[in-house]
Amino acid sequence: MREIVHISTGQCGNQIGAAFWETICGEHGLDFDGAYHGKDDIQNSKLDVYFNHASSDRYVPRAILVDLEPGTVDTIRASKLGNLFRPDNFVNGQSSAGNVWAKGHYTEGAELVEAVMDVIRKETEACDSLQGFQITHSLGGGTGSGMGTLLISRIREEFPDRMMATFSVVPSPKVSDTVIEPYNATLSVHQLVEHSDETFCIDNEALYNICQNTLKMPLPSYEQLNSLVSLVMSGVTTSLRYPGQLNSDLRKLAVNLVPFPRLHFFMVGYAPLTAIGSTSFRSLTVPELTQQMFESKNMMAALDPRNGRYLTVAAFFRGKVSVKEVEDEMHKVQTRNADYFVEWIPNNVQTAVCSVPPKGLDMAATFIANSTSIQGLFKRVGDQFSAMFRRKAFLHWYTSEGMEEIEFTEAESNMNDLVSEYQQYQDASVEEDEDLEFCGEEQPLNDQIE
Repeated sequence: MREIVHISTGQCGNQIGAAFWETICGEHGLDFDGAYHGKDDIQNSKLDVYFNHASSDRYVPRAILVDLEPGTVDTIRASKLGNLFRPDNFVNGQSSAGNVWAKGHYTEGAELVEAVMDVIRKETEACDSLQGFQITHSLGGGTGSGMGTLLISRIREEFPDRMMATFSVVPSPKVSDTVIEPYNATLSVHQLVEHSDETFCIDNEALYNICQNTLKMPLPSYEQLNSLVSLVMSGVTTSLRYPGQLNSDLRKLAVNLVPFPRLHFFMVGYAPLTAIGSTSFRSLTVPELTQQMFESKNMMAALDPRNGRYLTVAAFFRGKVSVKEVEDEMHKVQTRNADYFVEWIPNNVQTAVCSVPPKGLDMAATFIANSTSIQGLFKRVGDQFSAMFRRKAFLHWYTSEGMEEIEFTEAESNMNDLVSEYQQYQDASVEEDEDLEFCGEEQPLNDQIE
């Protein structure tokens, strides 16, 4: 039944992963021991997408928790979720990547990767029809970025025809956890461009802004930030977990959202986001949700989509929603804001509807956009990278693990190419391509667009 294997790597990845599983269990009527208490058949009809049904009539998440140090994994093991996961699926080392990408990718991580691959093989062998993998990690640290991308490339080698979705926490513009974040992020993006099929970009600063400005929480904790991310992850995966009117899976999502293989970095948004206590003052309607989810303040990456153009958009509506109303609203948005959508992909908004709303709400919407404004994120990281790399600052932490400077140069130029590709498609118009019909079929698009 189209199973998905979930892998959490590093501290950030494990914390987001734990929040995701907590949300999913709540939605499907499972307690934290994996026992099913649901009231409705629809809750357990597609449980096997994310859970294995064990002999003791309990459901066990198809999740693997990986870290190079025992701390975070032990915390999860001791938490209320600890009994949910299979004990063999906790894989951790005893050292740490110390926020250095090279340690995660080449030395410490490479020692642990075989143990993780064994667990992944075990999980995939128990699947009837594996759909793909989803990975939660951050790009700024050492384990999530270095070992996370190592795992992605290893999984890619072993399962070349399966989908690879990553939920990646990218460095924020103002909030920085480590000084060498730009190095780690650039080296990771270099890998993700090649090996991932869809990457959902999330950043802490945008999450802080949502918590403080929209949800009116003065001092949001990481737990609250993570629960925001889990809302989006739950929204993105809704149509995989419930039988809906319009269904979509990871592959259909990629087919609809990725016009060119390298451009698979998405911005995500969620609606309704309203402060606790003010929900009774707003009506939840399809137009209201649509308006909210296109607003930049609902985006989970600190970027304004109005600085670029949408290549493609996918919207997932949940609850008692009329499909026709959703289609009409989406059409209205497209016609009213035609300038913000590239005209050379007609009908570039895809919608999916699921009749089961999230817990505690009547309806909700999740928004995924492949927008050229995401280049702002890569530009920002690239500028910080160049500033440090020009002076060769902090480079010894990487070269001492066996890396060479050429890798940095390659990663930098790959990211710069990505930025210019986004820019090129943002500027491309239908008129410029009129002569395409007379060109040879094999000629790539960028040869004609100058």
